[in-house]
Amino acid sequence: MKYKMTLSYDGTAYGGWQIQPNRITIQEVIQKALCHPITGSGRTDAGVHALEQVAHFSSDTPVEVSPINALLPPDIRIHSISPVGEDFHARYSVKKKIYHYRCSWAQNPFHYRYCTPIQPLDLDLLKEALPLLIGTHDFSTFRGAGCGSKEPVKTLYRLDLVPEKGGFRLEFEGNGFLYKMVRNIVGTLLEIATQKRALQDLSILLSSKDRTLAGPTAPPQGLILFKVVY
Repeated sequence: MKYKMTLSYDGTAYGGWQIQPNRITIQEVIQKALCHPITGSGRTDAGVHALEQVAHFSSDTPVEVSPINALLPPDIRIHSISPVGEDFHARYSVKKKIYHYRCSWAQNPFHYRYCTPIQPLDLDLLKEALPLLIGTHDFSTFRGAGCGSKEPVKTLYRLDLVPEKGGFRLEFEGNGFLYKMVRNIVGTLLEIATQKRALQDLSILLSSKDRTLAGPTAPPQGLILFKVVY
C-alpha cells in the first residue's frame, strides 16, 4: 500500500533533503527510521527548512507516526501518515508550492538560523520589483548550476512582501520552482532594494535567460518550504 507522509524539519544540521555521499541528509535519516525508501515532493538544499514537506512510500503493513518520531532526532518531525491511491506521487502530483524567504536587520541571535541577516533597505523599491516576476516566464536566468529540469517555464501565481518585526518575508507561490530559483531571485531583489542594480534590469534579466547576469544566490537559512498543494 502507498502512504503519504507530511513532515517538517530544521535543515541547519543537514546536507539537504536528497541522499548524497559523505553528508547526512533528511531523506537518509527518515529512511533509516522508517525502513522504507521515500520519495519527496522535491529536494531542499543544505540549511533550508521545511514547515510542510510531503513524501510517499510503500509498505505492506500499517505505519504509525509516533514510533517513527521516537526514532528521529528532534529537528525532524513526522506529522501525518495516511494511505493514498497508487496514482499519487509526492513529486509529480504537486499542483503548487509555497516558499517563504525571511530577511532580518534586527541582529537578533535567535533569528540567525531562520533568517538571512541584511542591512536596512528600500522596501518600497522592493515592492515595485515583485509584480515584474509574477506570471508565466522562462526562469532560466534564476536556475542554479546543475539544474536538471527540462522545463524552465514556470508560473508564479503570487509574490508578496510581508513586513515583520525587524525585517520581512517574501512569499512565493507557484506551480513549480527550478533548482535554487527562489534564492537566486531573492539575491537579485536584494541588489535592487539596495540600489546596486536598477529596477529596470529585472525584465532584461528575465528575457536574457543568462544566470551569470543575475544577482548572487541568497543564503539558505532564510528559505522555508511552507506548503505543498495537491
